[in-house]
Amino acid sequence: MRDFGSLIIFAIIVAAAASSGSSFMPGEWYAALEKPSLTPPNWAFPVAWTILYIMIAIAGWLTWRAAGITPALVVWASGLILNALWSYVMFGRHDIFLALVDLAALWLAVAAFIALAWPIDPRASYLFMPYLAWVSFAAYLNFAVWRLN
Repeated sequence: MRDFGSLIIFAIIVAAAASSGSSFMPGEWYAALEKPSLTPPNWAFPVAWTILYIMIAIAGWLTWRAAGITPALVVWASGLILNALWSYVMFGRHDIFLALVDLAALWLAVAAFIALAWPIDPRASYLFMPYLAWVSFAAYLNFAVWRLN
């Protein structure tokens, strides 16, 4: 039961980061922007993020369970902050370039977590690999929106 309870705590932490992003929705401003042709339909974003957030919570939990608070877990938490910050910067402040800078920092945090978690629990690193791919794609989209507008 102890393990299940701690997993719930990680899920709550990730859900808090995710919900902060939902406070800043794309809205009319984003709808009016030029977007690249590879932009997914709007319904794809919450589906992808829900799956990724589940994987993020499990990866953090696996790392914590195996080694406690380590540099890997600090990077994991930093990534959550950067993740939550992106929605505020992009949709709250309408700052496309600063959102791109945030995504670059997030990409580095995700990649660093993969590297740091590998010796602790490779499963945590594997769980972050789709996240790295999605953040890479999101960076492409963010860059393209910035260039087009």
